[in-house]
Amino acid sequence: MAVEYNAGLAGQIRLGDLNINRLGYGAMRITGEGIWGEPKNHQEAVDLLKSAVSYGINFIDTADAYGPEVSEKLIAEALYPYDGLVIATKGGLTRSGPGQWTPDCSPEHLIEACDASLRRLKIDQIDLYQLHTVDPKVPFEESFKTLLELQQRGKIKHIGLSNIRPEQFSQAVNLGSFVSVQNNYNVFNREHEDVLRLCEQHSLAFIPYFPVGGNRQGGPADEVVEAIVLKHQATVHQIALAWLLNHSPNIVPIPGTSSINHLQENIASVNIELDEEDVSRLDSISNNVS
Repeated sequence: MAVEYNAGLAGQIRLGDLNINRLGYGAMRITGEGIWGEPKNHQEAVDLLKSAVSYGINFIDTADAYGPEVSEKLIAEALYPYDGLVIATKGGLTRSGPGQWTPDCSPEHLIEACDASLRRLKIDQIDLYQLHTVDPKVPFEESFKTLLELQQRGKIKHIGLSNIRPEQFSQAVNLGSFVSVQNNYNVFNREHEDVLRLCEQHSLAFIPYFPVGGNRQGGPADEVVEAIVLKHQATVHQIALAWLLNHSPNIVPIPGTSSINHLQENIASVNIELDEEDVSRLDSISNNVS
């Protein structure tokens, strides 16, 4: 995949016919605690979204389940009519409370969820609509074909998949086109390295969620990262993002935050230049470090 490296947020990548900068923004954490309900400060959440765009981010990732519905509504309030932006959302997970996520990838639910996201985002077509998960109660083929039908009806421009494994990737390739995969992946967790490599082979974007790895509890992996943090006078989050951007040109990190200071910290990661020794040490971190 051809990637243009420039001064703007780590270069660009294509989602089908759409160009996006490789550092995006994940809008999960602008909701309330447990990704449930309204944010503590509504105006701060709106201002944060506007700030992300002002720094050059042009790819915003969300889902109907964030809130639920809250994140999409905030994005519409802050950023509509989305001039120059690519808005991605997802369907296929339902919520019953803080921290509770239940798959529903039935055709009926996906159709309703897509229509509801269109209304909340105030658009006629979603740039990137992603199947949020694989529902064990629904054949994957059935869910994917529903997104293809929504695409044919003009409600979706491009299809993405999330939380998939190589078997679903292969199924999807045989059923129709999609432009991205979003899985849990970071310097501490390489469980889905095989899916990343499939994305590279098929010239698709790989969008890691939890890109900085969450809260660490110490151990050899953290010692490696901390040494590189000290060397570059950076933060763990910045080194984790810099590694992702270096690891594959197909990777589009979407770090999320509810703080403008943290947003600025994430954006500064694009200025960190890891040398060969740094990359070798970070690459050596074992998969699924606990």
